Amino acid sequence: MDHPGRGVPFSIRALATAIGRHPSLIGHLLTGERDDLESEDAQATAEVLGVALLVLFAPPASPNQNSVAPEK
Repeated sequence: MDHPGRGVPFSIRALATAIGRHPSLIGHLLTGERDDLESEDAQATAEVLGVALLVLFAPPASPNQNSVAPEK
């Protein structure tokens, strides 16, 4: 969070305030306790930081990594 896309550093509290969420949400993302956000929160975070959404959140390799393709 020291070098966001717009060049202005964010604290956890400042980023949370900018997206309208509690600072613990950002803290949990940073510690790895959470690895996802609701789509609206993810988009708002990317916009505030000035980066593309995929820079912050990579989609899973497949829609459901635990499922097996049905046999034909």
